[in-house]
Amino acid sequence: RHQAVPAMPRGVYASQIGNDEPNFAFAKEKVAQFTHKFGRPPKLMVAKIGQDGHDRGQKIVASAYADLGFEIVLGALFQTPNEAAKTAVEENVHVIGVSSLAAGHLTLVPQLRNELAKLNRADIVIVVGGVIPPDDVSTLKQMGAAAVYPPGTIISTSAIDLIEVLNARLG
Repeated sequence: RHQAVPAMPRGVYASQIGNDEPNFAFAKEKVAQFTHKFGRPPKLMVAKIGQDGHDRGQKIVASAYADLGFEIVLGALFQTPNEAAKTAVEENVHVIGVSSLAAGHLTLVPQLRNELAKLNRADIVIVVGGVIPPDDVSTLKQMGAAAVYPPGTIISTSAIDLIEVLNARLG
């Protein structure tokens, strides 16, 4: 099968949007506090699982989180839940952000959660972003997603939320 190698631009979010976004500086400070407290920045894998080959949003979100101070792992396109879980474990991430634009999230998120459990890493936080029907949000949370970020979510606000989730889980 095709193996696309993802590449991520850096600095675009900070230079174009960051200064106009009221929570940008606050989000950067929260990330810096996390880094100081835990000895490393929060590490986020942005995953494209299944047959969803729409990667522009994945790259934009990953780039924005990098500009806020997160360490980023950009998942390969078309990974299986097993492959994504293995990558997350190998990279020792705190969070897997599943980018869903092709409506596979209700099947793929529970499979990812199960694969992480098989690898004894059920502690890795799963969040979901993308085109998520409102009726699917509570279902995804019941399936183990810590948060769901639909279109229009302000990235710095989601980063603050994610840091709060990590702080609550890690102590």
